[in-house]
Amino acid sequence: MPITIFDGIVIGVVLFSAVLAMVRGFSREVLSIASWAGSVAAAYYLYPLLVPYVKNYTSDDRIAIAGSAGIIFLIALIVISFITSRIADFIIDSRIGALDRTLGFLFGAARGILLLVVAVAFWNWLIDVKQRPDWVNNSKSKPFIDALVLKLEAVLPTDIEPQIRARILGREETAPATDGQTAPAEQAPAENAPADTTPAGEAPAEN
Repeated sequence: MPITIFDGIVIGVVLFSAVLAMVRGFSREVLSIASWAGSVAAAYYLYPLLVPYVKNYTSDDRIAIAGSAGIIFLIALIVISFITSRIADFIIDSRIGALDRTLGFLFGAARGILLLVVAVAFWNWLIDVKQRPDWVNNSKSKPFIDALVLKLEAVLPTDIEPQIRARILGREETAPATDGQTAPAEQAPAENAPADTTPAGEAPAEN
């Protein structure tokens, strides 16, 4: 089985992520993730403190909340990233700098594989088997990634696939409810018809 374009994409993504993490170092990569996580947490817990001030410039509550969270997130990301970058520079320049870069290479390779697994999972959910190109189905790396996708799906909740598919494709599941609500309205004239015609039929008999 020859190597296809998909195999080249897999190798390129993994190598690029691995080399990038090796240059940056393992500590910098981990601290970068910690910076983003800390910024998200700061925005989530501290945005109510800024909302009253933002409301002076807008009357929309959603814009005020989003703006407050965004401002806090950016400020926290700048501050935390400045601190973590100094820590990462100290680690890389120390005696364990070579080990840090080696671990960074392994971390980057694992990150690249994870990104590919998530991408292939969405590909398998959204694209029918008959519509997939041969350079994907016949690739050497596709069975390996599919096996990792199955392991990832085993960890996730069982109903997450239809939820994600419905959100991406824009499907609405409210159609049966609307049909059930309109049915009684259509039957109402038929049910009222006998009640209206009976008095009209009895009136000539009484006269």
